[in-house]
Amino acid sequence: MAKKKPEVKLHSWGIYTPLDPKSKDLPQLIKMTRDIPCELDIEFGYIVNIKKAKNKKLQYCIYHPDIPDEDGNPLPPFDGEVYIKQNDWDFFIGDTIWKPVENKQGPWRITLAIEGQLIADETLNLILPPGE
Repeated sequence: MAKKKPEVKLHSWGIYTPLDPKSKDLPQLIKMTRDIPCELDIEFGYIVNIKKAKNKKLQYCIYHPDIPDEDGNPLPPFDGEVYIKQNDWDFFIGDTIWKPVENKQGPWRITLAIEGQLIADETLNLILPPGE
C-alpha cells in the first residue's frame, strides 16, 4: 500500500503577536510581509498547515545571519524536532528579536522537513529601520 504523502500549505508569514509558550493558541498575524523591521521583541515567522502526517517527526531549522556568541563566533542554526499532533495541524515556526538588534539584520531562512523531506523553506529579511 502506498504511503500517504503529507499535504502542506503555507498559511501566512510575516509579523505576529508574541508567542505564548503556555498557550495552545498560535500567535496572530499582524502583517503579511517578508521584510521584517529589525526591532526589539518583534515576533516573526510563518504558519503552515500539515495534513496526513500525524505522529511523524517534523524537523525545523532557523538559519540566521552570522549572529555572534559572547566570544564573537557565529551561533549555529537553531534546530529541533516535534511530533505532528494531528492529521490537520497548524504549526508556527519563528523567532523574536533580542538585544542587540543591530546584529540580527539580514536573511533568516526557516525550513521544515518531515522524515528528511523538505516541506517548507521561507526566507524573511530583517531590516534595520532608517536612522538606527
